[in-house]
Amino acid sequence: MPRVSERRSAASQRHADTVRFVLFEARPAGLTFPQLVRSTELSPHQTRAGLACLRDIITERNWPPLIWTLKDGYQFCADPDQLQAYEVAVIRSKLTEIRRFITGTVAPHAALQPKGRWIKHLNTQLNSIESTLDVIADFTDA
Repeated sequence: MPRVSERRSAASQRHADTVRFVLFEARPAGLTFPQLVRSTELSPHQTRAGLACLRDIITERNWPPLIWTLKDGYQFCADPDQLQAYEVAVIRSKLTEIRRFITGTVAPHAALQPKGRWIKHLNTQLNSIESTLDVIADFTDA
């Protein structure tokens, strides 16, 4: 069975094309989500579906990377420094999310079932993910 990202409906692809067109028109400026909804004349749900589909098809269509910043909103970007800053910010966010999941759910579960096969496996895998994300989050181009 194909992954969710590979099961794209015709409607979400149309919404992605609409979002892409509007974002290309706005270049180099970005658009906040409410601005994007107004500019595309799509509903918020359709706009989110379009953004999700757009992220899935960007590479196969050779379009520039899509980023989101609090200051500028959604925008296509080709600046390597901006892209790296965005990627590191996303990795740090995911690292925080994983750490909180470990300390808030997995560690207490491990305390309840210290010999559980599942929890040992989960803990090992999550610790591996955490250490990998930590290395990426601390990377600097010196």
